[in-house]
Amino acid sequence: MSTLTIVLLVILVILIIALVALYFFGKKAQKKQEEQQAQIEAAKQTVSMLIIDKKRLPLKESGLPQMVIDQAPKLMRRSKLPIVKAKVGPKISVLIADEKIFEQIPVKKEVKAEVSGLYIVGVRGIRGSLDTPPAKKKGFFKKLFKK
Repeated sequence: MSTLTIVLLVILVILIIALVALYFFGKKAQKKQEEQQAQIEAAKQTVSMLIIDKKRLPLKESGLPQMVIDQAPKLMRRSKLPIVKAKVGPKISVLIADEKIFEQIPVKKEVKAEVSGLYIVGVRGIRGSLDTPPAKKKGFFKKLFKK
């Protein structure tokens, strides 16, 4: 056998081993995520809150308790999270929103939210529906051309 075929066979074996390893790590990560989702579902409560502000901020600048920042994985500390500042009862709280519902959360409105710890899982509006997205402002030229 030539050296080219030997090199190609070695590369093929390494790729097959890498794919098998990724498959098993993926299954393990999926099981872990399902367990965490079950825990979130078990601990969620419906709370009425007034949304003050929402932003995507790095974990360090979010205003979350230091204990939460310390428990976050190293990679998570650099990424930006959807942070919501809300008034829950008489107290102003900083919460983390789910990526799926972050865009649906209205600012300066009262909502009923499903909360699990510091994590907002779902949102329903008290007055009016949240299904319709807020209307975007028209630009100067669009207003001009409409006239």
